[in-house]
Amino acid sequence: MPLLQISAALGPAECELAVKYTLQEMQKEAKTQQINLEIIESNATHYGYSSILCNVAEDAQVWLNTWLGTIQWTFQSKIRPNHKRKNWFVGVTQCQQIAQLPHDDTIIFQACRASGAGGQHVNTTDSAIHATHIASGISVKVMSERSQHANKRLAKELITLKLQQHAENAKETQKQTQHLQHALVERGNAVRSFKK
Repeated sequence: MPLLQISAALGPAECELAVKYTLQEMQKEAKTQQINLEIIESNATHYGYSSILCNVAEDAQVWLNTWLGTIQWTFQSKIRPNHKRKNWFVGVTQCQQIAQLPHDDTIIFQACRASGAGGQHVNTTDSAIHATHIASGISVKVMSERSQHANKRLAKELITLKLQQHAENAKETQKQTQHLQHALVERGNAVRSFKK
């Protein structure tokens, strides 16, 4: 299933509100077109969400493509009523399909009961999966699918995605550190001196 991320990026609180509005519009449109759109992870804030990760039905790629990119919301800030800015931006991206999932022997899987709405099915079956990547300690709980097998596959995809994000963050931190080195050159007290 395609994974979709809605993000406020580094925008202000109004962008977090715009993420909430974007999700509501996507859910409304998905419902009218009978497209399965499920939230699998969200980072809630006081005003909305900093980011949301959803999975979308395989056959909904055409619909999904109409949402990918930058979404602009125009509204007067409810958070800062006298603020002059009225345009707020949200990014909608499709996470890359993961070519190489981690092996099962690198992840600890534990079946558990799903929580929340869902009637008796939720209360009587252990279809949810709690998965922990042994080396990194990254863990996820997936309960969006009805079968353990499907939740296990999605848990592996999420762990892989988080591992990729972790690697990208480490690379970005290294870049920033290298960039900061330009400003941290100590003047005087040289370990070597040259004249030309």
